[in-house]
Amino acid sequence: MNLYKMLEEAIVSDSINIKEKLTRECFEYCSQNELIDIKDFTPIVFETPSYAKKCKIVKPNELVTRKDFAKPKGLASLVHAILHIEYSAIDLALDAVYRYPNMNQKYKVDWLEVALDEVKHYLMLESLLVELGFKYGDFPVHSGLFDIAVDTSKSILDRMAIVPRYYEASGLDVTPQILKRLENKRKIPSVKRFIDTLHIIYEEEISHVQKGDYWFKYLCKIEGKEPKIYFDILKKYGLLEKHRPYVNVSARKEAGFSCSEIKILGKVECE
Repeated sequence: MNLYKMLEEAIVSDSINIKEKLTRECFEYCSQNELIDIKDFTPIVFETPSYAKKCKIVKPNELVTRKDFAKPKGLASLVHAILHIEYSAIDLALDAVYRYPNMNQKYKVDWLEVALDEVKHYLMLESLLVELGFKYGDFPVHSGLFDIAVDTSKSILDRMAIVPRYYEASGLDVTPQILKRLENKRKIPSVKRFIDTLHIIYEEEISHVQKGDYWFKYLCKIEGKEPKIYFDILKKYGLLEKHRPYVNVSARKEAGFSCSEIKILGKVECE
């Protein structure tokens, strides 16, 4: 099979069923084959996100603030926002394999496994969204994760620093805050289902950040750089000074962050 042709097809498709099928086939293939031919393969830089035909893409500051989660539309808007993150994360994980073909088998298997997790998360959230009377594309989205994939396309070290170790790790900070906001509405069945789904996603996202942490440090060693270059990379992409109202110390430590890193990110106590 042509692994990279299949990955490209999965990335450009806006069908979750096609993405899932091709991702599973790629995962099984990479799990069984250590050496994969990359002769005559050059990855392309995608010009538009795969969801462009389904979703209205706007600037982040044009998104409507989500509130009143006790009502179906208010809850659906929040579910949709997280659903969009999970959809984008599928393409990001697939692109991590597609774009850097010289990486070893463990790397490929790791990120295809992440992609399968993200597909599962998407399907769980999509089911809830449909139950609420909406579908993916009913609310505007922004293309921030797609844009960062383009921006980091030429540097795998930057990709590992920015996607799993910044954006996914930020999700570990944000999710507990969302859960707190939803807790007093737990008696509403759809809210309870959403809370339960977020707990599953949260636990699995820790393992995704762990993988990103492993490969970031692996690449630092290969390139003869110290892991503290992480902060230089954040600065390069304008992310170092981003305000973080809450930093999840325990989850970040579990995912591989050192206390010295956490203190820089959040100015919090860490032992």
